[in-house]
Amino acid sequence: SRTKRLGMMLNSCSGQNLALIDVKGFDPKDITVTVKDGKVTVSAERKVECDTGVSKTSNYKKFVKEFCLPPGVCDKEVTYSV
Repeated sequence: SRTKRLGMMLNSCSGQNLALIDVKGFDPKDITVTVKDGKVTVSAERKVECDTGVSKTSNYKKFVKEFCLPPGVCDKEVTYSV
């Protein structure tokens, strides 16, 4: 199967690009973005189970990226898209 390559773009309302984050391997519904106290946190988590009939395995993948907003950018101005 082919892995989708997703990019998440974070912008401010003033049109300023803040970050492009590679979130490949995660479905958009697995991604959470929080903006609080001048910090942006992008996190994603997923679990993949494989049952071969003989054994069952689970793999977990987690991603967390946090950064501070530039001076002059308000928390409420931040938007994102996947």
